[in-house]
This record gives sequence, structure tokens and C-alpha cells, in this order.
Amino acid sequence: MKRIWQWKWLILLLLLLLILGGSLAAGQALQAATIVEQFHGRGPGNNPPRPPTGRRPPTGRRPPQRGPASEVDGPNAPAQPEPASNTATDAPSSTVDNVPDWALVMTQHAGNAEHADQADLLALVQAGAMDEAFAEAFHLGDELFETTFNSVDGVGAQVGNGLRFSQLPRADLNGPGEWATHFPPRITGPNAEACNACHGTPMDDGAGRAANNNVRDPLHSGDIALFIQRNTPHVFGAGAVQVLAEEMTEELQGQREAGIAAACAENRAVTISLNTKGVDFGRLTVSPHSGQPCQADTDTSGVVGVNGDLIVRPFQWKGVDATIRGFNRGAAHQELGMQSVEIVGEGVDGDFDGVVDELTVGDQTALAVYLAAQPRPTSLVELSTLGLIDPLDEDAVGAIQRGSALFAGVGCTSCHAAQMIIQDPVFYEPSQNPNYRDARFPAGQDPIALGVDPAQAIRVDLTHDQPDNQIETTALGGTDGIYRLGALATDAAGQGIVALYGDLKRHDMGPELAESIDDEGIPASVYLTENLWGVGSTAPYLHDGRATTLAEAILAHGGEAAASRSTFMGLSATAQADIIAFLNNLVLYKAE
Repeated sequence: MKRIWQWKWLILLLLLLLILGGSLAAGQALQAATIVEQFHGRGPGNNPPRPPTGRRPPTGRRPPQRGPASEVDGPNAPAQPEPASNTATDAPSSTVDNVPDWALVMTQHAGNAEHADQADLLALVQAGAMDEAFAEAFHLGDELFETTFNSVDGVGAQVGNGLRFSQLPRADLNGPGEWATHFPPRITGPNAEACNACHGTPMDDGAGRAANNNVRDPLHSGDIALFIQRNTPHVFGAGAVQVLAEEMTEELQGQREAGIAAACAENRAVTISLNTKGVDFGRLTVSPHSGQPCQADTDTSGVVGVNGDLIVRPFQWKGVDATIRGFNRGAAHQELGMQSVEIVGEGVDGDFDGVVDELTVGDQTALAVYLAAQPRPTSLVELSTLGLIDPLDEDAVGAIQRGSALFAGVGCTSCHAAQMIIQDPVFYEPSQNPNYRDARFPAGQDPIALGVDPAQAIRVDLTHDQPDNQIETTALGGTDGIYRLGALATDAAGQGIVALYGDLKRHDMGPELAESIDDEGIPASVYLTENLWGVGSTAPYLHDGRATTLAEAILAHGGEAAASRSTFMGLSATAQADIIAFLNNLVLYKAE
């Protein structure tokens, strides 16, 4: 009898263990199913990102270092992070969940990056060695752009679940130090190890294929239906684009100031037209107040294609970044997980990967100068004329010429303006225009105190200085035996000619191209005109790469471009082919 009861208790114990095991498995399965449902829009929303409650006050620049263990008690970073050790071997074992022992990693591996020191660049400028300052900054920026960063450099981030990179936003990972808690707030990635991993078609500094699209979740919704995509644009001619935007901003704001002066002088409301370099940005109404000195209100409701502050922001598909430097900082953080001290502060680990000071102030200067000095795009006709490619036959040249005329005739150049003029074709880093430089870095530092001083800027002559595409020949018109194919052409007054086929203005493209959400405060169907120089080398097309051919891209145009699309559709097949031939003629090129 006693033995029977023992068997009964043993059976009951086994049943109990089976029940408990099933409950745990069911719980895990339910958790997994919830994540899947959230990513397919069927589950509840996730908690919004919670920024850290405080950061260590930023100080001077330090070399990139391994930070202390990323130990946090909640989703917020500690208010006063401990300073990082100066040597890799002093680093404690990290609790970053994708690397079990940083001390071992640091013992066996070094970072791949060659970092720039802002003090060194500034010293060259102060010594009057302007050419050397430019050459050094360009060289260091070139190296950084093509560096495949590793974890010792700080590439990637603590995404969660042991991940360093993610091709999808992970708002569901919102635990301590995970994706949704990074600062600045993360909307994508990290999804690459190098700048040229995305900007690589048809060569370095070019555009990206569809596989290089980055998927964003600006709302931290975890809902795929609210995700948006961005295709990678090329960065050729970036310095000319920023300088063009600077001059347009100066003119628009000058018109606003003239309107204020007129309203005060006449003591009445004045409406002024906003037009710069042939681009119409709507109207502004100024109403004066009584009293001295005169004060005035400005009604910006009639302003179109630019923010009410009248600052032309020429970068990103929505036109939200004013400067190359600002664009670089954001892209490095979001796409690479390489955080600049300018956005998080010195000694601060905003993505909880155990590394601080991942990109220095000097790095950002070098990258800005490098991208500013990228060669301008060119054309097949120009390359053929210079003997740099096989000669084009008469039929090909004829089709391109007819297509250029037709492109204007159907109204495409009302947005894709063939060229604009820069009065002073010199790029400065930092800019001489206060709207295009940081008064304070995003993390709060004084740029001048860190050596980024507009009075001691690195300069790039956009009509001469581009290191790429300098062709050694006297047959092409170069006065010193060099034909500078990468430089801007000039007019009789020495002004720079920017043949960008764009207008640096936002336009409503209609419901066909509207996204599921507004982005950066810009309506879902509104985008910055894409500059078409280089378009023949940079498929796929449009903001999300949906168009694999130029014809598809044209047919997707709606909204303000609907009339031009209809006209194009009404052309003969031959005329349409001529327009496509003209666009395919606009290419990127780098001499080997």
C-alpha cells in the first residue's frame, strides 16, 4: 500500500511539472506573438521613447574611448554618467547585452577609424596655411567616409536582444538601454558599418540601391503601416547646394527686412513677394505696430515651399537639414550608430554600446569639407566631348538635345530648374551665414570654444579646389595643365553655375506619393524637389526607391506636377524617349 501511494505522489508531481512548463511556454509564445502583431499593425502600441533625465555637462574633446559598463536602472540614462577610462584595458566588463566582455575585445582589437583633431585643423588656418587645412580636412573626411567602423569605434548600438544592427525600427525594444531609449531619439537603424556602404552607386559618394533603403518609425509606433522609407541620394556637388541655399536664404530674409522697413515707413500693412534666383516662395504680409522704434508682425500664411523663418534647407527628402554638417551628424547616429560628441556630449554614451566620443568635432569638420568638395555631376555629352568616354553618335546627341528642349517644354523645369547662379562660389566650414552654422552644438557646447570658428573657417573654392576629376591635359583648356571637370563652371562675372535641375523648394506631389504619416512636421505628400544632376546614374528613383525606371518616376508625379505628367503622357513615344535620353545623359563621374 505504501509503495502505491509513493507512485501516486510521483505521478502527481510529474503532472504538476508538465503543467508549469506548459504555462511558461505559452507565456513566451504569447509574448512573441504580441511583438509580431505589433509589427504588423494588429497589436497595441508600444511605450513612446523616454529621453534621459540628464546628461553630464559637455566639456572639451577627448579621443574616442571605451565607456564604463552601461548599467541603468530604467529606460533613462543616468543623470551623471561616470567618465570613461582613458585606456581600453581599464574598461570594466560591460553589461551591454551584445558583448559579454569588452575588456577581452579591446585587448584583441583596435578601432578602424583615423580621427581628426579640430585643434590641428584650426592651427593650420591660424598659421595661414589655408590650402593645407583644406587638404588635411578633405583627406581625413575621405578616410572616414570609406572606413568600415567596428564595435571598438562604436559602430552600431545596443538595439536589444543581443543585436547591434537592425534593418527595421525596433520600438518594441524599450527596456533599459535598448533601441527605443537611445538619445537623441532613434527612428531607424543602425543599419550599416560605413558611409559608402549605402552611398556607393555607381561609385563611392554616389546613391544607394533599393537594398540600401532605410526604414523609419518616427512615431515609435511599432506599427508597420506607419513606417516610412528613404532611398539614399548621391552627395556629389553638396557644397554648391549648401552655398546656393545660403544665398537664397539671404535674399528671402532681405526681402522680409525690406518689407518691415516699408511697413514702418508707411505705417500700413505691406505684402511682399518672395522670390530668389527665379524661384517663387509665395508672399509675406507685414503689419506695423504703433510706437517707436517700430515693431511689426509678419504673416507667413502665404509662404510656400519653405518654413516661415525663410531658411532654405536643401538636404533630406523633406528639406529639413540646412547644412552638410547637420546632415552628417544625424546620419552617423541613425544609420551607423556612430554618435558625435556634438549631439550627445563628451564622455556620454547615448546608444548604450559601451563606447563614448565615437566621432570628434574634428571628424565632423573633416566630413563636411570632404562632402562639400565632391565634384559636380556631369553629362554624357560633356564626357564624350572631352574624350573621357567613347564618342556619342549623332543620333544619341540629337535625342539628348531634343529631350532637353522637350523637358522644358512640358513644364518640368518649373521645379527642376536647369541651373542657378552662386554669386560667391566659396564654401566655408563653418559657414559665414549664422543660419548655416551652430550657435551651440545640439549637446550644448560652444562651437567657437571647441575650435569651430567662422572667423577661422576652412574654405573651399567650388570653381577650383575639388581634388577629384582633375584631368591632366592642356588640350581641354586648363591653364596649369589641369582641366577641373569637378569644379563649377563660371560665367563672365566669375559667378558659379550650378546646373542642378532643381529649385531647393518643397512641393505637394499629390496622393500618389503621400506617405502614411507626416514627417518632421512636413505634410505626407510634400517633398523637396530632387536635384536631377546625376539622375542617369542613380536608379532607383523617388523618396522610397519605388521607381526602377525614369518613366515610372515621371508617371508617379502628381499634385503640383500633375499637369507636366499629363503633357508627357500625351507626347509621342519618340518624344518621350528623347526626354528619357536627356535624363540618362545626366550622370556621375569620377576619373580613376
